[in-house]
Amino acid sequence: MLIKGDREIIEETLREAHDSPRKRAVYCFHKSDETLQRMINAMLRDTYVRPHKHENPDKLETFFILRGDVAVLTFDNNGTIDDKVVLREFGDNKVAEIPPRTWHSLIVLSPEAAVYEIIDGKYDPMTHKNFAPWAPSEDDPSFEKYRDELRRNI
Repeated sequence: MLIKGDREIIEETLREAHDSPRKRAVYCFHKSDETLQRMINAMLRDTYVRPHKHENPDKLETFFILRGDVAVLTFDNNGTIDDKVVLREFGDNKVAEIPPRTWHSLIVLSPEAAVYEIIDGKYDPMTHKNFAPWAPSEDDPSFEKYRDELRRNI
């Protein structure tokens, strides 16, 4: 299938992110039974992506910047940032690949951003993500302080 109208898809998904309490929205290209997840992930600066990893089953994840600027962070098992890259729409870095079993998160640096995301493996909500025990959950009010601290360390 050829993707047509990707600019319109990005704009619509960003509008959905603006209306979302989580400040992000996803447009999926894959069907639920496919073994390769492909989506546009639209996010606003105030969103929080709790650090997580994909394991059991292991999944490789790749991000391609489409709009704005996003930092991709990886962490050690204690929650210390061990690597980072800033993906910029008009910069040199466009792609980040996260190996399986690697703690990671995204921090939106521009007012809004969109990435094309590919995740190896079929989506199963029960096994898709393992959340970092050292990072606040999305419903914990302290996530804002944590997210802002991560942003300061970029």
